[in-house]
Amino acid sequence: MKVQAIRFCDRSVDLDLYKLQALLNKSAFWAVDRQTEDLKIALDRSDPVVSAWDGEQLVGFARAVSDGVYRATIFDVVIDCDYQRLGLGRKLVETVLAHPCMQRVERIYLTTTHQQSFYERLGFVVNTSTTMVLMRG
Repeated sequence: MKVQAIRFCDRSVDLDLYKLQALLNKSAFWAVDRQTEDLKIALDRSDPVVSAWDGEQLVGFARAVSDGVYRATIFDVVIDCDYQRLGLGRKLVETVLAHPCMQRVERIYLTTTHQQSFYERLGFVVNTSTTMVLMRG
């Protein structure tokens, strides 16, 4: 596969929810069994939404929510397991960070289960001061 052929898109209207659901089920243990109806709601309320494509195949995805000035959070960063270790995750996150919605934001958060060292290479630091969460459902 040629990494140069991978196309990045920052328009959520181009995203097929069934392809996104399949990508999450295949390559994101933390997002298995998400329903397309709920994915649509999440996408409608996220900006930017970035996807990576190899032809017609969805191979990467990430989204963020932000107030545009003070805070943003990046969610659901995933690369198809067959496309990992090619630099696509880095490019995906960099595309999110370069989006106009993210340019003025002073603090960008993300959560990760096992990939802290990957995000540290992108400039993120471990944040022990923000450790609270309210779990519903």
